Amino acid sequence: MAQYSIEMAPIDDDQIPLLSQTKKDEIEEGRKVDHLIDINERIDEMFEDLDNSSIKSCTIFKVNVWQRESNPDAYTPKMVSIGPYHKKNAQLDPMKKYKLLYLQRFLQRNERLDVKSYISELEKVKEKVLKCYEDIEKLGNDSLEFCEMLLFDGCFVVEFIRECYRIYAEVENEINNINHNYIFRDLMLLENQLPFFVLDKLHDMTKQDDELPLAKLVNTLFPAFVNWPTTIFESFGEIECNAENVKHLLHAVHIFSCHGMNPMKNSTDYLTSPTVMPNATELSEAGVSFAKGKNMTSLFDIKFENGLMTIPYFQVVDETETLLRNLIAYEQQSSDVPTYFTDYATFMDHLIDSDKDVNLLCQKGIIENWIGEDKEVASLFNKIGKGVTTCSNFYYKKEVKKAIEHRAKPWNRMKANLMHNYFSSPWVGASTVAAIILLVLTTIQTILTFTGPLKK
Repeated sequence: MAQYSIEMAPIDDDQIPLLSQTKKDEIEEGRKVDHLIDINERIDEMFEDLDNSSIKSCTIFKVNVWQRESNPDAYTPKMVSIGPYHKKNAQLDPMKKYKLLYLQRFLQRNERLDVKSYISELEKVKEKVLKCYEDIEKLGNDSLEFCEMLLFDGCFVVEFIRECYRIYAEVENEINNINHNYIFRDLMLLENQLPFFVLDKLHDMTKQDDELPLAKLVNTLFPAFVNWPTTIFESFGEIECNAENVKHLLHAVHIFSCHGMNPMKNSTDYLTSPTVMPNATELSEAGVSFAKGKNMTSLFDIKFENGLMTIPYFQVVDETETLLRNLIAYEQQSSDVPTYFTDYATFMDHLIDSDKDVNLLCQKGIIENWIGEDKEVASLFNKIGKGVTTCSNFYYKKEVKKAIEHRAKPWNRMKANLMHNYFSSPWVGASTVAAIILLVLTTIQTILTFTGPLKK
């Protein structure tokens, strides 16, 4: 039987029937039109999202990259997550049982209300809450889950504040296995906040008739966790606490800390650059004296007059850097918040370059170092200003200008050099005076020796 094979000859591309060039152009043009319509629709949707995001209402920010790079741990919770940003951090899961215990205790405050009642109230403000955060489209997918988070975290914060304030007698015998200082540290993180109106609502729904407003409780508790001068905290009692003006706990602390400060105003008296200010050692060598401010009512009350720089006492402890960094981060991203902490940290950064500067300020009672060697304090202030922008209305521009002008005068340096070399202590000073007297007497004796024979 004969076998046949069929060979399939390859077909060249130029043998395939082609559409006319006109038809191809029409198809391509149609694709472009469809693509442009698609782009136009997507951009319109972006504009709608932009309008809905209400950028101005955002108050709980994510720390910018420039600040985070120098010390990421300072912006990250170690014990408890509050709000949506760090909710999925598995390392914080052990605190869930404590949140449940706090919620259980919270629900016992008002037996007329149950979980459903609180969730219902939180759902009413959910959209307002979402606008307080960045990336809201990623946070509001599940309404019930989001409100549940608000309830758990909000109750935890409210009950924690009550526990610290010891409002209820039974508190001491209950949830006492957590370190309050560690919790307070996490509650001061910019990314670890709930809107204050949520906390205030939960507090009002369960507070007793004689219980203080939540803002007042925070005001009263703050000094217990922050080692600032007592005189500064004494002025806190004068603050009228209006919950409507408080955005979150960190903002409340900012308000209390800046109470009584003169408003920061734009000025035409621009300083070329605050970085030219000499450090503490250089200023000391130019005759500047340093002293701890007395009866200061503000951490920022730094003055320079007639060669004397007075600075409020400042205690540096383990959590000092974290608190300062988060207050600064909040100032950096808020257009309506004065930048007192930013300017304070910038000024101290210029004043402190090394452990010698820290040692000088410690000797004067201005800084109390509880974190180790002086170089660690110097490193704290040198790094804290990285990624921070200072405005033209730098709060200490006058003090910087006076310090620069003082050091620029030659007589101030000469006088300081004389004092350092010849009058650094009573004994050295006495020796110097004795040497001067001896020199004068020797000179007189020499003159008399030569003038005596001439009179004859």
